Amino acid sequence: MSHQSSDPPSRSFKGKVAIVTGAGCAGDGIGNGRAISIMLADEGCNVVCLDRDLSWAAKTAEMANSRAGRGKALAAQGDVTSAADCEAVVKLALENFGRLDILVNNVGIAGASGTAVDVDMEQWTSSLNVNVSSMVLMAKYAVPAMVENEGEQKGAIINMGSVAGLKGGTPHLLYPTSKGAIVNMTRAMAAHHAKDGIRVNCVCPGMLYTPMMYAGGMSEQARETRKGRSLLGTEGTGWDAAAATVFLASPHARWITGVILPVDAGTTAAVGIGMDKSASVNA
Repeated sequence: MSHQSSDPPSRSFKGKVAIVTGAGCAGDGIGNGRAISIMLADEGCNVVCLDRDLSWAAKTAEMANSRAGRGKALAAQGDVTSAADCEAVVKLALENFGRLDILVNNVGIAGASGTAVDVDMEQWTSSLNVNVSSMVLMAKYAVPAMVENEGEQKGAIINMGSVAGLKGGTPHLLYPTSKGAIVNMTRAMAAHHAKDGIRVNCVCPGMLYTPMMYAGGMSEQARETRKGRSLLGTEGTGWDAAAATVFLASPHARWITGVILPVDAGTTAAVGIGMDKSASVNA
């Protein structure tokens, strides 16, 4: 008969190694990838910060490394739609740290605009390659590296989705379509790789206020409107997406796989958010 330990599981990431894609952002801003990289390093994880803009990735690594006694972060440049670049960053992690435990597929863009009637199909294909196919490419090279790890729990993959992939309804077809694909891709990956001891989960952020959102300018009125679309009526940040991601990557989530976790202040929990009570069917 096997006996359970009386000691609670540790959340420590000491000795673990992660790759975070889309780890950079302009300036000192805190996007999802930067927040995830910093929080993983804070927990003792060594982190490869991958971005197509090396200066952005380098800034993230610098911010993570500025906190003494934590894991080591290094910057890498790469295009996640390139199989060669995806393979190279996994090799980089192995060469520098000797293993790979965690993959955070964080890259995502707004992508092609328009409806089915007027969307540019070349942009559509290109956008799907960034938002969806890149996650497949990264897993293609990350999973074999994870399988080499010791123990029952060999690795964790976290895919970054969106509440748009759960509800749809945005002005454009591409973004909710691609994020919806990530949701079911996560479930399929979880089924495929469970036998290898690899967990796969998805974080679906709601109305976060990140550099990706405010880079093009956002009025205070628009910010207030976005807040009103959640039960809590507040605004999230990259740290909120990061906290959920780090939990799912941690030993505390060892029995969690195939989960789609909204981080959205309750946006997907109810209908009629912001609706006057008098408009309710049971007012």
